[in-house]
Amino acid sequence: MSPGRSRLGNKVLLDWIRLIRSENVGPITFRHLVSRFGDPSAALQALPDLAMRGGARRPIVPYPSDAAEAELRVAERMGAWFLDLDDPLYPQTLRAADAAPPLLAVMGEPAITARTPVAIVGSRKSSAAGARLAETFAASLGASGCTIVSGLARGIDTSAHRASLDTGTVGVFAGGLDKPYPDENRPLMRAVVDHGGCLVTEMPFGWEPRAVDFPRRNRIVVGLSLAVLVVEAAKRSGSLISARLAGEMGRLVFAVPGSPLEPRAAGTNALLKDGASFALEPQDLLDELAPLMRTPLRMAEPEPAASPVFDAPQSDRDRIVQALGVAPAAPDDILAHAEVDTATLQLVLIELELAGRLERHPGGNVSLSR
Repeated sequence: MSPGRSRLGNKVLLDWIRLIRSENVGPITFRHLVSRFGDPSAALQALPDLAMRGGARRPIVPYPSDAAEAELRVAERMGAWFLDLDDPLYPQTLRAADAAPPLLAVMGEPAITARTPVAIVGSRKSSAAGARLAETFAASLGASGCTIVSGLARGIDTSAHRASLDTGTVGVFAGGLDKPYPDENRPLMRAVVDHGGCLVTEMPFGWEPRAVDFPRRNRIVVGLSLAVLVVEAAKRSGSLISARLAGEMGRLVFAVPGSPLEPRAAGTNALLKDGASFALEPQDLLDELAPLMRTPLRMAEPEPAASPVFDAPQSDRDRIVQALGVAPAAPDDILAHAEVDTATLQLVLIELELAGRLERHPGGNVSLSR
């Protein structure tokens, strides 16, 4: 069994897969666990005890080794591979985002993300005019040195990918790489790879995409990009989620204006009223992207190495839980209120998250689960 182009050896890669796939382990908790315990293998051994101390109602079972091995076999069969957060080929824009996935399954050439990445998103039921606009923006931006990123959905996404095949495009899956959606876009997905582009996902092989997985997919689409262009979007479009995520991540947000009589323009017009930049032609994006293209991205701060803390006094744990509520709070505020040190707070937050009792929010804020 070979991990393909992964820089990690098989044993280490299996541990990475097992840890990030384990119940209640998200990207932030993954990094805290590895920082605290030194490597994913030691963190896996600690999971059950940590979850029980956090108040788990049932034992937590780490992701099985045979399931991780099965993923490697599928990846090898498909010509896919795994890209870890520390790999030089990991997309720089995504690494700079909060909660960057520690591990991506990829097919194709992730180096294409080193060019200026721009997301183009919009309605699945696009109009002919909307599809034509997406093609025009994608082709022109691609010819100007941008890589087009989108979610491989019907409508605007499909138009954007097709128009940027020759200049470079990245498609992000909501499920596993072996579970493409929609099915009719299989030829397009193959074409993306054949033309030197890339397909990526954070989801396991064999994972059928569910409704709740598409917002996660959108977060990666946005995280990969310096700017997000919304071409068409109704009032309750998923593309508006991408625009909101872009604002939270500090990305540029553009929208194509439309007729007030066109329902598919209601969302884009609302974005413009809320402060998004007008996109009347591709040059509008290029003008605002120019400073970002000249300035290196500010990388997310690495988690500080902490001395292993394998338990915390119950009094400290009680004060931290008491300081938390269902409203998001900043860790610094919790530290001041609970009067504990940073290492203890990190440990207790890990325990609570593994127990399913903690939610993480943009900006690093946390709250108790409702």
